[in-house]
Amino acid sequence: MIDDNGPGAVTLGADDRALAVAAVKAVLRVASGDEDDLIAAFAESALGLAEQFTGRVMIARALRESVTARGGWQRLGARPVRAISAVETRGGSALSAERYAIDIDAAGEGWVRVGGGGLVVVRYAAGLAVEWAGLPAPLRQGVALLAAYLFDERDASVAPPAAVTALWRPFRRVTLRGSVRC
Repeated sequence: MIDDNGPGAVTLGADDRALAVAAVKAVLRVASGDEDDLIAAFAESALGLAEQFTGRVMIARALRESVTARGGWQRLGARPVRAISAVETRGGSALSAERYAIDIDAAGEGWVRVGGGGLVVVRYAAGLAVEWAGLPAPLRQGVALLAAYLFDERDASVAPPAAVTALWRPFRRVTLRGSVRC
């Protein structure tokens, strides 16, 4: 899976960035805007770590993923999938609808079945929420707490607060990679 902003990149839009920075500043009890860019960078890093820990994309964004066209159903790497918008050649040409099938199951897993051999690119959108405010409170609080920790302890080697994983654990999804369905 590749984010259209780059591999593993989490980049907040202006509105989400402002809300995330405000949440982190509330934890830090910081009022000035002198270090907002640094706080935003830590918030994006914490959001990326939340995605890795939970196995879910937090804020919806466009993704693309290369898939081998081998005829069987294959699960897309990110979840929850909101929409699958295109299946195309590596050069960007759309495949004919007869050559592939797509599905999004009740758990938000995206599936694609492509015949014909070779590699194809699947374009899709995934994310728990459309914006920062739509994320469940424990996820937002965990991100803010971790970003505040990263800001405060950037020169120390103190372990992150255990509360971060306690807040995120109920949202964690662990699956086996390479799973196929019949």
